[in-house]
Amino acid sequence: VQLQASGGGLVQPGGSLRLSCAASGSIFSINILEWYRQAPGKLRELVASISSGGSTNYADSVEGRFTIARNNARNTVYLQMNSLKPEDTAVYYCKAEVNSIWRWGQGTLVTVSS
Repeated sequence: VQLQASGGGLVQPGGSLRLSCAASGSIFSINILEWYRQAPGKLRELVASISSGGSTNYADSVEGRFTIARNNARNTVYLQMNSLKPEDTAVYYCKAEVNSIWRWGQGTLVTVSS
């Protein structure tokens, strides 16, 4: 099982990006899906999570600006990021409970700068 994240890039403050993370391989179940981020010199932090039932949670710093969603048919989780700020600059990672095992995807870099 692999998790492949994509969608990062350079965006100006106030702009938007959508990250995707697709799971592939022998998948029987995907429970919780999460997005984390790690800025230079900082600890990795949880940004958003979504349960198998669709319940969502967000870090206070992104509440109201970011939206996490999942497409179960495509084994994919998304992170829609709006009103981006320079402090959102980080490497973003997806994490998923696949077949009852937690797995990390590779990171995708998001840079918010003018």
